[in-house]
Amino acid sequence: MESYDKVIDQFTQGAVEILGENLVGVYLHGSAVMGCFQPKKSDLDFIVVVKDTVPDEVKKAFLDMVVALNAEGPAKGIEISIVRREVCDPFVYPTPFELHFSAGHLEWWSEAPEDYVQNMKGTDKDLAAHFTVIRARGNCLYGLPIAEVFGEVPQQDYIDSLWYDIEGAAEEIMEATMYLTLNLARVLAYLKEKKVLSKQEGGEWGLGEDDLGKRVPGQYHPLIREALEEYQGGEPDYDLELAKEYATYMLSEIKKLK
Repeated sequence: MESYDKVIDQFTQGAVEILGENLVGVYLHGSAVMGCFQPKKSDLDFIVVVKDTVPDEVKKAFLDMVVALNAEGPAKGIEISIVRREVCDPFVYPTPFELHFSAGHLEWWSEAPEDYVQNMKGTDKDLAAHFTVIRARGNCLYGLPIAEVFGEVPQQDYIDSLWYDIEGAAEEIMEATMYLTLNLARVLAYLKEKKVLSKQEGGEWGLGEDDLGKRVPGQYHPLIREALEEYQGGEPDYDLELAKEYATYMLSEIKKLK
């Protein structure tokens, strides 16, 4: 993580310079604050909070800065959302955003930057999960403290956000095996124990036991271990039929609790 401290600092300084008096704060979330950052598997996740709508020319300057830093970041790059303070407290769901960027949007940005600036806005259910992580474990890099900016995310909004991310897991786990194997476990951990966990912590939770026995049936433990190995940089050897069975089982358990 230390190797990306410079990128984090440059991002924060760039946000301060470009957004000026409109900036409320810059907040780091995700694996970078949860002790499980993996350069080959993780991105750098930022939420930027502003007072008012951001003009298109300012968005363009901000994205120029972000894209330049993205090339210096981890393999998955930088992911950011800019939101107005008024949607943070009281929390609005689905949450409106002013601008979003991730490495998956580089082609759109490079081919049609004006179109990107004008159309990359709307609402994002994922922000309920991001705000929950920020409130529980986030890091204020600049500006007002987290408790002054982010109001409580209603539990049902957070659960709906989690479900939105995993509801297609029975089909999608064949392609996104590591991500969904660990994510399903961390969703179940929240529903059972109200724990806000990283993907790695979710996998580790799934391998454990509680007073009722194994949290996740033992036949799925080899799959979880393979996912944890891949997350930590190893080469997995997945049983994809087992993965599909696991996803079906976990979705069933999650539906019972949500």
